[in-house]
Amino acid sequence: MTEPVNLTNCDREPIHIPGSIQPHGCMLVCDVNAVTVLRHSANAVEMLGLEGSVNGAVLQDILGSEAAHSLRNGLSSFSEASRPALLFDILLSSGKRFDIAVHRFKSTVIVEFEPTKKPGRALRLTRELIGRISNIDSVDRLLNQSAKLVRAMLGYDRVMIYRFEQDGSGKVVSEIKRADLESFLGQYFPASDIPQQARALYMRNTIRIISDANAARIPIVPVLDASGEALDLSFAHLRSVSPIHCEYLRNMGVAASMSISIIVEGKLWGLIACHHYAPRILPMAERVAAEMFGEFFSLHLHTLKQKRTLSMASDARKALDNFLRLASHHADVEELLRENLGDFMRLMPCDGVGIWMNGSWSAQGVTAPADAIPELARFVGSVSEGRIWATHALSQKLPSAQDYHELTAGVLAIPLSQIPNDYLFFFRREMVQTLNWAGNPEKSYETGPLGDRLTPRKSFSIWKETVHMQAQPWTETDREIAEAARAATVEVVLRHNELMAEERSKSDVRQRMLNAELNHRVKNILAIIKSLVGHPIQEGRSLKDYVNSLKGRIQALSFAHDQVVRGDGGGLLSDLINAELSPYRGPSSEIVLVGPTVWLDGRAFSVMALILHEMSTNAAKYGALSRSGGKLVVSWTLTSLGDCELRWVESGGPAVTVPEREGFGTALIDRSIPYDLGGESSVDYAPGGIKADFRLPARHISLATTVSQAQQLSPAAETGLSALPADLAVLLVEDQMLIAMDVEAMLEEKGIHDVTVTSSAQEALTRLRSFKPHVAVLDVNLGQGTSIPVAEDLTRRGIPFLFATGYGDGSVIPSEFSAVPIVRKPYDGETLLAAIARLMNR
Repeated sequence: MTEPVNLTNCDREPIHIPGSIQPHGCMLVCDVNAVTVLRHSANAVEMLGLEGSVNGAVLQDILGSEAAHSLRNGLSSFSEASRPALLFDILLSSGKRFDIAVHRFKSTVIVEFEPTKKPGRALRLTRELIGRISNIDSVDRLLNQSAKLVRAMLGYDRVMIYRFEQDGSGKVVSEIKRADLESFLGQYFPASDIPQQARALYMRNTIRIISDANAARIPIVPVLDASGEALDLSFAHLRSVSPIHCEYLRNMGVAASMSISIIVEGKLWGLIACHHYAPRILPMAERVAAEMFGEFFSLHLHTLKQKRTLSMASDARKALDNFLRLASHHADVEELLRENLGDFMRLMPCDGVGIWMNGSWSAQGVTAPADAIPELARFVGSVSEGRIWATHALSQKLPSAQDYHELTAGVLAIPLSQIPNDYLFFFRREMVQTLNWAGNPEKSYETGPLGDRLTPRKSFSIWKETVHMQAQPWTETDREIAEAARAATVEVVLRHNELMAEERSKSDVRQRMLNAELNHRVKNILAIIKSLVGHPIQEGRSLKDYVNSLKGRIQALSFAHDQVVRGDGGGLLSDLINAELSPYRGPSSEIVLVGPTVWLDGRAFSVMALILHEMSTNAAKYGALSRSGGKLVVSWTLTSLGDCELRWVESGGPAVTVPEREGFGTALIDRSIPYDLGGESSVDYAPGGIKADFRLPARHISLATTVSQAQQLSPAAETGLSALPADLAVLLVEDQMLIAMDVEAMLEEKGIHDVTVTSSAQEALTRLRSFKPHVAVLDVNLGQGTSIPVAEDLTRRGIPFLFATGYGDGSVIPSEFSAVPIVRKPYDGETLLAAIARLMNR
């Protein structure tokens, strides 16, 4: 017998197999081929206008051949259960019309029917919703505007955006409502309000509607099949709702609701929650519009969050650079740190900051009491092992901290040196103490129609009890900024200690730090790409021009990163220069490259990748490539000793001034070649334009006679694209949807329209049983496996193909495919077309 659901066991309620649906639609459940009806909802006979027995009937007989054919076609087009096929205004043999959702899951086909509503408004809704938020450039504005838009477009009485915190609890971060309703803005709810199994379903089924919280549940007939299994309705829109959740809604007087999942980086970030105080059915077409808006909202939110993170990191870097500049003129490190506590407080969100050094305490803002600091420093020293240490619940780690939990609940400690007990502390207050309410939470639905056991007020009380003596947790970004602060303070300490050492020892220490920063730069090249994407379009510049420039920059960065990752592979100097300068080529400026074919080893290539990127970026921002009429000449020659001398000359740009201080970029250009390669670097800031000379020792270079296969892939214009047949059929195996869409667009632009896309090796092999392409493009790594089985099948069939990879080498490709051409990701349209043309010409 099924255990009744109550507050003590609702976290174990099997909500994906409720055995019933909501009454605003009906359901038929068929075998895997959608031929025979196995189960039905109790209201299906009346709603669909059927006669006689349903279970065991042939689907075509009860719906009509045309409707059944449309359903099976839909199933063929949408293979994922999370993306059901949607059919609008379908006429059944009974003469009734329905909007239908159909999906295949666990060897059954589930068909959902809702009385048809005209779908014409859906496309307009989607365009308006997405169009209104696409240009929003801050997270807070995005949250506020989106809630307003959803309410205006869909007509719910209350729309909230609900964000999940790190501990699973939730907070209403945006709200728009009917004027007479109590506000929930700023209110927190405990993690138990949305159990884990419900969160899992929000990830699988991103749109959820409750048409009437008071309506009777419509049972599935039979509830259990012949083997005793209940019907899994994880992806069904009509799935009935937990009685506990319905009671929660009724206690607030809410009769209908809808939720849109917000998924960021594969995790449930939050929900767009819509409440209505009378029964309300949102038509299927409008739900599709809401679902698409939710997906765009999630992507835009992710982009803005990344942009804000990069901005915070940049601000933190500026503050640390200012600290380092001051340190170069300051003899007393301890005094300097104490004088600049305010700058450290701006590094990350906190309520106070303090420094404990040489047994003395200085602080700003709200911190732990001064008499508690010695014990806190000793405790951190015993658990941190000389590293950054943080907790959002200090009293759980240090019991005596309960005495001052209202002042401080969270601590992040940065060691200032290898000497124990010298720390820079960041403090956060108890979370309950930092709330900023839009309304009075004590008023919120004090007693609902079913009492106060399930009300927002009760939930808030539970949340307060849960987070007592806890602060807002420290994020990964906070820890990264703390690590940067630690590196800066350690550098200051080292810099002052170097005054007592020999000049050579001093250079070695600084060079180790510089090399560590260089390594960090390489690892973060993808963060640079995100920053490029986030830059706005300059005034007067076309969108197409912006997209082309952005694609060029990403391709150049990808090429340099690829070579650096390979490490010992090296590459052509001319390829590297072209990769770094190609994003800035255009009719308004002139770039001239002159020199022999020189091969750099991996060490020299890595160093020059960073230097040339710095020089190119500076030229584009401030130098000859920043204005019309500018000219850049890059030439290189080999000396009689075999060294390579490279000269960089800019002219026609803005007037040049000598930098006031040496930043990281200047240090990188001046020092990397001498220290890493044993060569020479010099930069002349001439008023008419930058002139730079670099000498690379002979041991790092050689004259290149051949180039690698991947580097032989040249633009399509050089390989005779006219040889490609007009009806070329291409098989693309790519597991990333957006990347696959980009490749399709590239090929369509060149007149290739017959492109078959598959996301896995198994799907590709299945398609190849009935389909023979002229050529195939195989992404090597597919996440859950590789495309090697597809390559083996294509080889047997004599179908030409090439590999695509984002990895720095071809180590995942078996030796028997060593002759297969490779294109590097991200895809470049011209290079991809050139590779296909070369394959076809064979």
